[in-house]
Amino acid sequence: MINNINDFAKAVHENAVNHGWWDEDKKPSFPEVIAMCHCELSEAINEYRNGNPMVYYNDGKPEGVAVELADCILRILDYCGYADIDIDSVLTEKHAYNQTREYRHGGKKI
Repeated sequence: MINNINDFAKAVHENAVNHGWWDEDKKPSFPEVIAMCHCELSEAINEYRNGNPMVYYNDGKPEGVAVELADCILRILDYCGYADIDIDSVLTEKHAYNQTREYRHGGKKI
């Protein structure tokens, strides 16, 4: 059972290791991890553009916008598990800080 996001990150990383994403001679660099996250987000845009549902199944494989967003989160958690980042604390602290910010951070459009 997973009790918090840090435990989940460790489980996600362990799965990635077991599936060859962190082989000693093929470890992704930090920029490569970020690029893979970007790819997942681009796939989410393509799912949206194609008018696909949030989740659908293709031969039993989950697909869709929500699935690609989940893939990005899983890539991030994989890296957090690898780098031993206490993402639970960082998320909590950043969320608390964001609650103190101005509306749209002082007028930002996007």
